[in-house]
Amino acid sequence: MTAPTVERRTITVFTARLLRLYRGEPATAVLERTMRMLATADGHLTADGTIKRPQTTRRTT
Repeated sequence: MTAPTVERRTITVFTARLLRLYRGEPATAVLERTMRMLATADGHLTADGTIKRPQTTRRTT
């Protein structure tokens, strides 16, 4: 069994400055927490923290 690959992204200067506010915490932990908060606020997670299945929308032309 192979381990999942980790996708690497370049962060902006602004994001790097914000991450400095969380010294002592791994950047990956801070970014994961941020993504969870954003996904929750946007309604992409259920109450127990699982990802909701995307709903298909019908296009009207």
